[in-house]
Amino acid sequence: MKSMMTKPARHTTAGIVAALLSFVFCLHAAADVRTWTSSDGVRTFEVELLGYQPESGSVIVLRSDGERLTFDQSVLSQADIDFLESVGPLAPPSTDGDGDPGRGGDGSEPADMSRPVQVFILLGQSNMLGFGETHSNGPGGLGYAVKNEGLYPFLVDDRGNWRTRKDVRNVFVMQRGGAMNVQHSSWLTITNRNIGPEIGIGHHLGNFHDAPVMLLKACIGNRSLGWDLLPPGSEQYEYDGRVYAGYKESPESWEVGEEPEPVDWYAGKQYDDDIGNAKSVLADLENYYPGATGHEVAGFFWWQGDKDMRNRAHSARYEKNLVRLIEQLREDFDAPGAKFVMATLGQTEKGAGGGEGDLLDAKMAVDGSSGKYPQFEGNVATVYTHPLSMGGSSGGHYDNDARTYMNVGLAMGETMVELLTGRR
Repeated sequence: MKSMMTKPARHTTAGIVAALLSFVFCLHAAADVRTWTSSDGVRTFEVELLGYQPESGSVIVLRSDGERLTFDQSVLSQADIDFLESVGPLAPPSTDGDGDPGRGGDGSEPADMSRPVQVFILLGQSNMLGFGETHSNGPGGLGYAVKNEGLYPFLVDDRGNWRTRKDVRNVFVMQRGGAMNVQHSSWLTITNRNIGPEIGIGHHLGNFHDAPVMLLKACIGNRSLGWDLLPPGSEQYEYDGRVYAGYKESPESWEVGEEPEPVDWYAGKQYDDDIGNAKSVLADLENYYPGATGHEVAGFFWWQGDKDMRNRAHSARYEKNLVRLIEQLREDFDAPGAKFVMATLGQTEKGAGGGEGDLLDAKMAVDGSSGKYPQFEGNVATVYTHPLSMGGSSGGHYDNDARTYMNVGLAMGETMVELLTGRR
């Protein structure tokens, strides 16, 4: 763990769920503190307003402990929204220090290369793939959010250029044309036109670890856990008169009593490709993390489910498949103690029905704090992302709004640190 620094004021997002949905802040009154009400009128909380952008609906507040929170105005009551509109545009004050989330430095210096690389594997479908625009000049673009909305100041240096972390490698591989394609392998920074949650995740983990960190993303879009990503050991089952394939069976489903006719794909094919590609990177570690002498798979991140929610058989089976996935990943990477952090789909609210509700309920049930799976206590956690999403849906890539991908990434990264430190 990196040495403690003066804790900078920050706009970390994981606390938004606690602040606006799950818990009531009990804060001491201050001159500029205002009482706010949640959109459902059930909860109130007291925080200081720091910034407001009417065009995007972004609200920035300060808790009594010095932590900044950024969220969309839609989580507030209409009376609060009317108040914000009466205030008008409000630029937040600059942060003290470097504004980084968590603790530690800004990644300007290399990590301690005498220690094994801490590898975190990112899996899923297009949500994890990343479609947040970085260069858009309007609301939703990452550059606009940083320069015009005062968000994520740790991403840029004093001259406004994108900051590069020299202690976190950002590696992304994808199966295409029957082979592994390296999408990028570089130090963590903003270089591509789109981002996923890895930017927020990487800053939290880089600040936490003295050891070198590698984010290893292995995924492709439009893949379901119930078919493409089905992990080894998953058995076939029946649902509504059909048999659904177990691992390495084909096709996806067939009528009960019929003889299945295999297709050119099998249950778990994408799992095999993604995990095989991740292992190929780790087998050639020094090529992807110069100077590395060893590694440890410390954790997994999972943001997926859009395809499963559209197939009721898959959504109904999601919880069982998710448990099998966690167990199989730890076995495949010989990492029984690796932590696991997953995120819900941003458009899905608690209480939702249908396939969306199935997925949300499954992810909340598998969270170690639910008590349903004692073996996951303290090592598996779910991030509820609805209050972190700035609009749109998983199927539409959240309207390519980079703030959604940053908010979710920061929340997932902070949750992983909480698991690593035993605080969750």
